[in-house]
Amino acid sequence: MSFACVYSRAQVAMDAPLVTIEIHITSGLPKFTIVGLPETSVKEAKDRVRSAIINSQFKFPQERITVNLAPADLPKEGGRFDLAIAIGILVASNQLGQLNLSKHEFYGELSLSGEIRPIHGLLASLIANINSDKQIYISAHNANEAGLVSDCQIKLATSLNELCQDLTGQQALNLLVAAPQVDKVTPHYLIDMAEVKGQGQAKRALEIAAAGKHNIMFLGPPGTGKSMLAARMATIMPPLTESEALETATLYSIIGKSVDQQQWQIRPFRSPHHTCSAVALVGGSSNPKPGEISLAHNGVLFLDELTEFERKVLDSLREPLETHKVTISRAARQSEFPANFQLICALNPSPTGCHRDNRASPEQILKYLSRVSGPFLDRIDLQVELPKLKTHELQSNQSGESSEQIRERVVNAQRCQYQRQGKLNALLSNRELEQVVKLDNESVTFMALVTEKLDLSPRSYHRVLKVARTIADLSGKQTVDLMHIKEAISYRAFERLINTLTRV
Repeated sequence: MSFACVYSRAQVAMDAPLVTIEIHITSGLPKFTIVGLPETSVKEAKDRVRSAIINSQFKFPQERITVNLAPADLPKEGGRFDLAIAIGILVASNQLGQLNLSKHEFYGELSLSGEIRPIHGLLASLIANINSDKQIYISAHNANEAGLVSDCQIKLATSLNELCQDLTGQQALNLLVAAPQVDKVTPHYLIDMAEVKGQGQAKRALEIAAAGKHNIMFLGPPGTGKSMLAARMATIMPPLTESEALETATLYSIIGKSVDQQQWQIRPFRSPHHTCSAVALVGGSSNPKPGEISLAHNGVLFLDELTEFERKVLDSLREPLETHKVTISRAARQSEFPANFQLICALNPSPTGCHRDNRASPEQILKYLSRVSGPFLDRIDLQVELPKLKTHELQSNQSGESSEQIRERVVNAQRCQYQRQGKLNALLSNRELEQVVKLDNESVTFMALVTEKLDLSPRSYHRVLKVARTIADLSGKQTVDLMHIKEAISYRAFERLINTLTRV
């Protein structure tokens, strides 16, 4: 046989399109050609594959070798096709006998010695083969990552020689067994909400935010616990479901980050520095990669020192906050990454740290706060001011509620929301909101008065109602009453501060 057909998969954003690798060996002057829109890293496979075959005690054909990577219009990159190309050459040159590889797929980069090295973005390829009858061959170094996927036939190999012995039946490789489910649902948190002293209103707001998936902003002088509270948000949120955890792990696989099987259901917490660019935050580059908002998918994105971020960087979040995805367009292609994150912001209410220290004029404070645009602020559901801790609170040895206690209430509130409307309150459309929040005459009058006084936009108006619905769910109430609306209105600290400064 001078022709062989082998299968692998490319990596395009979150997708893994099938790539058919055709190898044709014909007589003529020795030449190794790879076609099918290969990038430089794929073209360099010629030298890696040649050395790997020779050092694995096989013969490299001294003939004309043509490798076609189909479909031809799909860009191919990375060393993930090395293993499939090498197997194809060995089959086409009759060194492995008559093999039918239609039910096999190969992913792996080859070293010059024939060792199979791990690749990035493996999870997307494995997910595409869930419940299929295909046999997948990967590097043994990808074992932890591959162990997250069940219902997939995977074999691990350390070298090209070892893999060929399995294909020819000389020495079989064992099937990879996925990690036990019980190990995936026992996340261990190193921090706890009980460690936070005082700040009862901020803790309450954080619980509401977790229960309804609301975005939250903390305002307060340095040292009041803004970052400490934000870091503990993930500890009061329900653990990731298996499908959510797998989707999040796929994003980290794309950038080459390993996933801990014991902790993979802990929600991600990302806290980029305020000097990060819009591309680092949203994602991009010539070969689009996920940014911080996608790496925070199904978890928390914490923006500390919010006013120090460039305004255009913050405004780049406006669309993902609504659509929960980001589409990166380049001349050659478009890539779409999920970005369903929960936003927590923290900032000082004054350039001097505290707006009550009389070291900055109202005009200076307004100019400082104006770095946060109105459309961005509209997407923040809860705004909480954190006061300085009193001495007796700081020195108190009495611990507050633990994360586990708060998480239990959050889980119950979310269960109620899913049973009633199939989604969390923050994700409700305006029409859906009208069906689950029916106000009496007193509440309607109060909302009208507050809307005029705080100059709420229609989006902010609806977000107040969503927060009130979550407060009612935490209280176990079927209807939203005036008490719930008043508490929701109390979490508009930024707007109250702006109005106070404007009147001065």
